[in-house]
This record gives sequence, structure tokens and C-alpha cells, in this order.
Amino acid sequence: MNKKGLFISPDGNNQLKIFCIISMLFLVLGFSTGMIDILNKHFQNTLEITKAKSALIQFANYISYFFVAIPAGILAQRYGYKSGIVVGLVLIMCGTSTFMLATVHGEYFFFLTGIFILAAGLTFIETIANPYVIVLGSKDGGAARLNISQSIAGLGLIFGPLIGGHFVLSATGEVSKTNDGLFIPYLGIFLAVTLILLVFFRTKVPEVTPAADERIGAIDKPFWQLPHFVFAVIAQFLYVAGQTGIFSFFINYVVEHSPAMTLSLASMLPSTWTYSTGGFYQITERGASQMLAFGGFGLFMIGRLTGGILLSKIKTHVVLSAFALINSLLMVIIIYADGYPATIALVLSFYFMSIMFPAIFSLGIAGLGGQTKKASSIIVMSIVGGAVMPMLMGAIADHYNMAVGFIMPLICFIFILCYALSWRKLYRGQNIDVAVRS
Repeated sequence: MNKKGLFISPDGNNQLKIFCIISMLFLVLGFSTGMIDILNKHFQNTLEITKAKSALIQFANYISYFFVAIPAGILAQRYGYKSGIVVGLVLIMCGTSTFMLATVHGEYFFFLTGIFILAAGLTFIETIANPYVIVLGSKDGGAARLNISQSIAGLGLIFGPLIGGHFVLSATGEVSKTNDGLFIPYLGIFLAVTLILLVFFRTKVPEVTPAADERIGAIDKPFWQLPHFVFAVIAQFLYVAGQTGIFSFFINYVVEHSPAMTLSLASMLPSTWTYSTGGFYQITERGASQMLAFGGFGLFMIGRLTGGILLSKIKTHVVLSAFALINSLLMVIIIYADGYPATIALVLSFYFMSIMFPAIFSLGIAGLGGQTKKASSIIVMSIVGGAVMPMLMGAIADHYNMAVGFIMPLICFIFILCYALSWRKLYRGQNIDVAVRS
């Protein structure tokens, strides 16, 4: 499929311009998510809370998806994509404002409130922008377009811990005890969203009609009676659960389980990455955050980019099967190995998580036609899995150690593997038009 064809709708219109504008929303989404993943270790230090209690950050973030996803889908169904996106942007501005005020008061509750409101806005964006990108162009290019947009989110993921870690995490063996550094990154989000909102008001956003939605395929059954959709909801719940757990405790794992380094090895790294203790060198919190940014999220973005190529050439469920299998094996290494092999496996897991969300999303809504908007809000609602997993992993880590906590993502990837392997059979069994490319 050539680039031009990817963004040309069946009526002959070139949707590249609006696609680029929508993709900027994914950049905000990625940056905000990346910022969330440095907060666990930061608040463990500044507020002196346990790993399990720090996971309330993810709970506040993802429980918002649960409550807001369906209203967002209904609003998009009734008033259109543009209205829903505008509401989302306004909520993001309110959430970041609340979070900035929390840096002054220093109360955990106010931080969690800001995160909840911010996540509500991101839920509107994710619920509406994902299906919009899928139908914004040629029929066969839906998964590829979604991967391109989410690769932009991957770029935001890199900048999140990179910028946030610079302002709030320690570059020495000592831990930070102040929340002041959080103000500037969230001010940046506020200003960026304000600019996007102004651009949106001045831009004509094409509305996809129900007839155009039916290009994806059509079926008369309610979507909740379709096994390929129902299991996609469960798979997405578990994927986001596993992903969130890995993202949230990456810094904890690297700081606690990375091996001590000699001077010769430490000298090869930036000075802010290591600190000396007992004649050896350990990774600093800021070093771990930059490893998360460049290593983990860097591979995540590369995976999204190469994943778009893979999904344009290989069936989506086949790629998902391979990636889920590899990540299951990597989780085993993280749990049972130690030192460099485990740290490398942790970083590599980001690459093989990269296509899972858009792949499961695409497989789940295949053949739903005019029901796509409502069904997509259900799948986005399943992101609430991210509220549960960090708390479980944190509790296990508090009781045992951080490595043992990774048994939870392992369970998630095994289920995703089973779903991907059985998807074709589930889809054919419903007598849906199998010409849909998934």
C-alpha cells in the first residue's frame, strides 16, 4: 500500500492534513502517559509511601477511563468527533491546572484528583481518535494508520520521562524530597493543549458518516454477542494491565535489580546516570528514567513504526501472536534471571508491547460497521485494567521483591497469545465478511 493510498478515502478526498492534526493529540497522550510513569518512584521518595500506595497514581489515571469512556463514545455518536475532542482538550486543561495547584499544597489527594481529571480528557481523545484514525482513509490501511498515530504517542512517551525525570528525579544517590519540579512539565502540557484547541476551532474536521463506517464491515448482531469482540475487551484489559505494571515499576526494577558497575563501565555512561558507592557504581533514579525514555520507550516507538510495516504485510492476529509469545518469554527471564540479562529483557519487552494495543483494538472492532463508535468506547473502557495491575504488582513487590511482581504481566501476555491464536476461528465462526484485513 503506498502512502498516498493510505490517506485517500473511498470518496477520493485526501485526509493527510487532518490525520496529522489528529496525530498531535497522540503526542499529548504519550507525553502525559510518560510523565505518569515517573511519579511512582518520585512520590515514594517525597511522600514516603509504599509501592502499593504509589500505584494509586495509576488507579486514579485508569479508573477515569472506566467512568468516562462510554459517555465519550455516546457524545461522539451524537455530536460528532470534533465536539468530543474539544471536550477532551478542555478536560486536559482542567486536570493539568489542578495538578499544578497540587504542587503548591503537596497533598497526595490533590495530585490524584488532577491525574483523574487529566485522564478523563485523555479518555475522550483515545475513545474518539482511535476509531477516527482507522476510518480516515483507505479501508485496508486502518491498522497501519493507527500504528503511525500511536508511534507519535511513542515519541511523547520518550519525552515524558526524559523531561519529567530531569526536573524531579535525583541524579545522585540521594533522593528528592520536593514536588516543585513537577510544575513546569504540567505547565507545558497545559500550554500545548491550549494551542491545539485553538487550531481545532479554526480547522474543518470531516465527520465520518455511519455509511462510511460500514466500510470496515457490517453485521446485524449486537457487538456484545460477538466472541471476537468480547475477548478483545478482555485481552485489552489484560494488555493495558501488564503494560501499565511494566511502565510504572520500570524505574524501581532498574534501581533495585541492576548490577553494580565498575568505574570503566560507569565512565561510558552520562555522569547523571550513575553514582559511586563502596567502590562500585549504581544506576541513579534519573539514569533509570532516561533508560526508560531512550531504551524502553525508544524501542516502543520503533516497534510502532516497524509494526505499521508488519501489519501492512502480515495479518494482524499473526503479528500479535508472535509478539505475545516473545514477551511471555521475556517476563520469565525478568522473574528468574538477574543482572544484565533481566534488565535487557525488561527493555526489550517494550518493543514487543508496541503493537498490542492497536492490534487488539483493530481485531476487536473488525466487522462492526455502524456499531464501531460504541464498541470502541467499550474497548477503551477496558483500559481500566491499568488501575488494577500496579497495585497488585506493588503489593507483591512490598511483600517479596520487584522481580516477583512481574509474574502478573506474564499472565496477561499468555492470555493475549491465546486470543491472537484463536481470533481467526472466532471471526469466521460469526459469518462476518472475512475480507476485512485483520
